[in-house]
Amino acid sequence: MTFRSPQSWEASDVTAFDETLSPRIAVLLPCYNEEAAIVQTVAGFQAALPDAVVYVYDNNSSDCTMEVARTAGAVVRQERIQGKGAVVRRMFADIDADIYVMADGDATYDAASAPALIARLVGEQLDMIVGSRVSQVQESYRRGHRFGNALLTGMLTRLFGRSFTDILSGYRVFSRRFVKSFPSLSAGFEIETEISVHALELRMPCAEIETPYYARPEGSESKLSTYSDGWRILTTILTLYRIERPLLYFGGIGLLLALVAVMLSVPLVLTYAQTGLVPRVPTAILVTGLVIVAELCFFAGLILDTVVHGRRETRRLAYLAHRAPSA
Repeated sequence: MTFRSPQSWEASDVTAFDETLSPRIAVLLPCYNEEAAIVQTVAGFQAALPDAVVYVYDNNSSDCTMEVARTAGAVVRQERIQGKGAVVRRMFADIDADIYVMADGDATYDAASAPALIARLVGEQLDMIVGSRVSQVQESYRRGHRFGNALLTGMLTRLFGRSFTDILSGYRVFSRRFVKSFPSLSAGFEIETEISVHALELRMPCAEIETPYYARPEGSESKLSTYSDGWRILTTILTLYRIERPLLYFGGIGLLLALVAVMLSVPLVLTYAQTGLVPRVPTAILVTGLVIVAELCFFAGLILDTVVHGRRETRRLAYLAHRAPSA
């Protein structure tokens, strides 16, 4: 596969590429204090994709990340709002390309795998390829990260019915129609979860390819907090489930309240059948309230499900406004 020179498309206003031309490729590297690793990362992607444009988006680094990235030949830009989600949102909005390769600036992802990921995306006209991580050394994953990743991946599968084997991988290749239809809302490291749910909800054609995952270079430290960021990712999954599956979410709450009401009402019904009296009036009032709230939850879920269906149609139309990747 041959790729068009970046000089020929950097200033282009074209929004859908001509099938007779090679696709424009952008490498996106969000960075925060990666002075020790960014040169190696940029050089790796320049070697693997010599005709792509490598963008480094700095997120308020206190070291010399911007200077060394610019010296390495990357196009360097800044995002002032703190958080990886904010950086990804800015990159997706600013950069115009046909194929987007996103990785971290810490030299842990295998840049040499990028051509294979792109070839799979274009050859099968997919919208996202996930670089599923395969650790090359024990130090690749920090303590607790492997278990947390498996736990969150399994939870996403149970809630949405399907998932990827590595939902937290930051190594991904996207089509233009994925990027330009993705309403990024996340602030931090939960962005990968939001990306995965977006692909699952719109039933986009996606795939996974195993890629090597390396330890960080000396002097580079992970910005991911095992517990606080893990909790944020967990709450993001639950929030997205509430937003994307409101009927099941609120219907489940309503069903639980209805079951509690039935359990509390059994003694009341038996007493009434035997004596014709309702001696525990507060319990009867509680049962009535629980039934009313259960019905409200069900109808709220039903209404919100209709709203979500309309939103999903809108996102689908935005998605269909762009061409699929073409060889």
